[in-house]
Amino acid sequence: MNSSAFSIFRNSLNAMYSMVLLMLANTSVVAQTNEDPGKLENQISKAANSNQKVELMIRLSSYYLNKQGELKEDLEKAEKINYKAENLSKTLDYKTGFGKSLLLEAQILREGGDPKKAQKKANEALKYSKSNNLEIISADIYRELCTYGGMEKADIERKIKYLEAAVSLYKKNKAFKKQADAMKDLADYYGLIQENQKALAILENAVAIYKSIGFRELQGVYTLMSGNYGVLQNPQLSLKYALLAEKIAEEVNDTSYQLCTIYNHIGLAYYDLLKFDIAFNYFEKSLNIALKNKNVNDINTLSYNLASLYCHKKNYDAALRTLKRIQKNYPPLDEITRIRQLFLFTVCYSMTKRTEQAKPYYEQLVKKYKESQEGLFYKLTGIIIYLQRSGQAEKTYAYLKKFKEYAKKSDKLVFYSQVELLAFQSDHASKKYESAISHLKQHQVYKDSIFNLEKLKQSTALELQFETEKKDKNIKLLKQQAKLQAVKIENEKVVRYVFIGSVVALVLFLALLYNRARLKSNANKNLEIKRKQIDEQNEQLKKLLAEKEWLLKEIHHRVKNNLQIVISLLNTQSAYLENEDALKAIQNSQHRMHAMSLIHQKLYQSDNLSMIDMAWYTNELIDYIKDCYSSEKSIKFNLDVDKIFLDVAQAVPMGLIINEAINNTVKYAFPKDEKGEVSVSFKNIEKDFYQLIISDNGIGLPENFNIDETESLGMNLMRGLADQLDGTFSLENKNGLKIMVTFRKKTEIEASN
Repeated sequence: MNSSAFSIFRNSLNAMYSMVLLMLANTSVVAQTNEDPGKLENQISKAANSNQKVELMIRLSSYYLNKQGELKEDLEKAEKINYKAENLSKTLDYKTGFGKSLLLEAQILREGGDPKKAQKKANEALKYSKSNNLEIISADIYRELCTYGGMEKADIERKIKYLEAAVSLYKKNKAFKKQADAMKDLADYYGLIQENQKALAILENAVAIYKSIGFRELQGVYTLMSGNYGVLQNPQLSLKYALLAEKIAEEVNDTSYQLCTIYNHIGLAYYDLLKFDIAFNYFEKSLNIALKNKNVNDINTLSYNLASLYCHKKNYDAALRTLKRIQKNYPPLDEITRIRQLFLFTVCYSMTKRTEQAKPYYEQLVKKYKESQEGLFYKLTGIIIYLQRSGQAEKTYAYLKKFKEYAKKSDKLVFYSQVELLAFQSDHASKKYESAISHLKQHQVYKDSIFNLEKLKQSTALELQFETEKKDKNIKLLKQQAKLQAVKIENEKVVRYVFIGSVVALVLFLALLYNRARLKSNANKNLEIKRKQIDEQNEQLKKLLAEKEWLLKEIHHRVKNNLQIVISLLNTQSAYLENEDALKAIQNSQHRMHAMSLIHQKLYQSDNLSMIDMAWYTNELIDYIKDCYSSEKSIKFNLDVDKIFLDVAQAVPMGLIINEAINNTVKYAFPKDEKGEVSVSFKNIEKDFYQLIISDNGIGLPENFNIDETESLGMNLMRGLADQLDGTFSLENKNGLKIMVTFRKKTEIEASN
């Protein structure tokens, strides 16, 4: 169970991805106006009772309404000034001013904490603006109406209708900045109901409008684009736009709370790209901003992200410290956040076998499970894991049945996959091995389906980006053609004036041009036919190459999955064995299969289908071996590995040699749990020649040891693998044991020959 337990956290974070974004991306950042209140007051005092005076008063009232801080006296000033503007508008019969004052009154009521009265006033303002054909003000009121109501699907769909009406009115009246702002809000709401492709298309159009009017502060738009690409499981594009948002924020010196959202999106993108250390740093930066602004919702969300990251690294104590840091000072304000917090406490304590400390949180989860269906994914997962870890696996089956019903109702593959994984763990703990294997296989089927679905989503997102870039290029091309056409017209005028004096010369010249044009046209037609033939051949070759690459990835993926299933089967088989030698043999076989599985996993996850990064691979393999013996041995590993890329034919035997050598060293070099050091060096000693050295300061080999007469399977396996590499294998038994393998790098073609 230990080896797969964290998939719960990984799946839960992906499953709730859009919810995490909802809590951060919708933070409204009100732009502080650059008005000078003293100057405005002076202009108002000097102005006669006119439309201009009304506009000045509305500007001054808006200044105090949007002024940074939550001072009551600023709100009272805004209300008093707007009241005067409203009355003066009535006196002057200035309909535009009166419509703006009604809208401002609604905003003041909302900021004052009376949303019901504010919404009523906003509807009154909309009715007045429509009856007097005040289209831009009507659009402004539609945007104001979006601030009322909840975030249920029906509420969001109503807000979408308001914003679509606002966009249409802004476009009609050429209010481009407001049109783009409304489109940005519209895309945000489409993202919340998971219409992410539509949201991205709207955001691309908004960016085009912003750029056409020279507006530079696009960090908010790019943050939303990052979020939508993240939901579409395209972390590369998600990271691209999140980093672009950060870059623009720095360029325009944006130090607003919006940075909290930007950093969180960067962290999520790096998380999905498995770059956890970088993700951790950005989550921390985002959390510091949330703490500085005392935004309780975001503090809880970001702490959840950090705790989940710690859990991924199996550092449950650090996850608990993160949760406890905010539990007392920033208790959750909403129910779903409370449930997520209880879920993490339950799982962290359960996974570290502290079931007594987990029990209070488990009992709260059970209580909340009986009260409502909210956060059912977290409740059921936490309850089942606690029961499994506390030796009550039989009690999990009732909850697993509920989980299956929930998965069927939600119709999400990730939930089906989670149910099968938890069922496998319960069956394994209950020694129902045949059923456990069935659930494990079904879990793998769902996992494969999720993988393929994510690839499809990535493909769709990339297609959208390609179409957008193509459209931008076409616009640029049309502009260039227009410029060229203008130059051409001007040149034709000059030519016409030059040739007026000689009609005969003009006729001859035109005849020559006509003849040249015909020759050139015929040549171009021939070239075009050849170009089309070449293009068709290239397209066929591209398709064949793409199909080959996809097939290779699928093969590596399947090989890796099959190896994992064999490992799980061996693990299950070991439960029936009591012979220590047999158990060790199975364990050794599992290590060797994992060494090969790592290679196939790396190949199907990367774009390079033939070469393995041995620096990455060596680190991953040694980390796995360390995890296997972490509770038994106190050994320090020193790694000095060059950036070396080997093809599969050489990477597999090298991986098995490293696996065999490290396992033998850990098991035999340091008896009685002695501390020691193991050094691993993999270097390019000269052109195309590489040397692997694995040494320790342990007890070494017996004095009478003869490698040619040994019956050790590990030693014979390493020698045989070295021969397979056409390399040399040697031992040095001095102050410990040193194993050296030297070989020449070959390509797959050379190896096959």
